[in-house]
Amino acid sequence: MNPGIVYAFLAFVIWGLFPVYFKTLHQIPALEMLAHRMAWSLLFVLAVLLVRHHWRWLGPVLRDRRLVARFAASAVLLSANWGIYIWAVNAGHIVEASLGYFINPLINVLFGYAFLGERLRPLQWTAVGIAAAGVAWLTWQSGTLPWISLALAVTFGGYGLLRKTARLGALEGLTLETLLLFPVALVYLTTLGLSGASHFEYAPLPLKLLLACAGPVTAIPLLLFGAAARRIPLSTLGLVQYVTPTLQLLTGVLVYHEPFGAVRAAGYGAIWVALAVYSFEGLRGAVSARQARTAA
Repeated sequence: MNPGIVYAFLAFVIWGLFPVYFKTLHQIPALEMLAHRMAWSLLFVLAVLLVRHHWRWLGPVLRDRRLVARFAASAVLLSANWGIYIWAVNAGHIVEASLGYFINPLINVLFGYAFLGERLRPLQWTAVGIAAAGVAWLTWQSGTLPWISLALAVTFGGYGLLRKTARLGALEGLTLETLLLFPVALVYLTTLGLSGASHFEYAPLPLKLLLACAGPVTAIPLLLFGAAARRIPLSTLGLVQYVTPTLQLLTGVLVYHEPFGAVRAAGYGAIWVALAVYSFEGLRGAVSARQARTAA
């Protein structure tokens, strides 16, 4: 088996089990949990860089103001995505959060069309239309937009767009992002500590250790994903990525007993059909491109 498939599967399984991790930390408010995630992630990636003696890239990057500005924007989107997700999980919206990651590939398609000049084929437009119908159905039935799903999809799609056009790898990019976020996290956590409002300070040791694990829990799947992306085609990676929202959906329904009735299933069903159409078109395009290269 191609090791890239194993790396991809492990990354998406870890992301799919995130609800269990964040639910275990439900005693910690979402904003404080987010700040800890920023801080511990930086400490973990710095430890990885130290072990690998991989420092030389950092100096030139920090002197490149345009690159730093781009990664500051991606860091804002990443932190917004993290914060919304942590809040959603602990507020009992795991199912709605999972929808965001089902929608995300289609948001990526729209962003590619809008910002990168990528042309959409008819079946891709069909997939986007079917997904939009599913979102419209959920909105009509509930009386409000599924804003958690859309916010997660748009923030992660925007993050992916910025990272796609950046020239840093997964580890280097995450290091720079967490380096830019760290001062904000440090000021917030210090303020909590000085005011006596820090939940971490009074938490039992097992909970403190679990919260400190936010660093490796965040970085390891990103590094696995980066390794997978270098080894397998994007079409394969795109199919394996549905492991994450599927696990999240199952966790929300089967473990935490969130409601998932016929009305919601109809809306999700439309989005799953859209993803099937999108995946079929992607695979067909990959096969056609491979055949063209073979013929040449």
